Amino acid sequence: MTLTERLAAKRTQVLRIAGTHGARKVRVFGSAVCGEDAAASDLDLLISLDPGRSLLDIIAIKQDLEDLLECSVDVVTEAGISPYIRDEVMREAVEL
Repeated sequence: MTLTERLAAKRTQVLRIAGTHGARKVRVFGSAVCGEDAAASDLDLLISLDPGRSLLDIIAIKQDLEDLLECSVDVVTEAGISPYIRDEVMREAVEL
């Protein structure tokens, strides 16, 4: 099963976990969006955090999703995107 298939099957759980930790507007970018994902691919997520949330919430989302999806997960906010790849990430990000 590819990452995209696992993500589709567990979409509701992913959004629940993200919401529990104050994440809104959960977007996917990278190989899962480009159709280049495989069973061993990692998941790249772009999120917006509610005011008052912190790096600890991002870490909790990452850990909980890695347990759920059984893959490596990278979680970033718009402010955390490298300026070198910002335009590309924003262009390809798809809301979950």
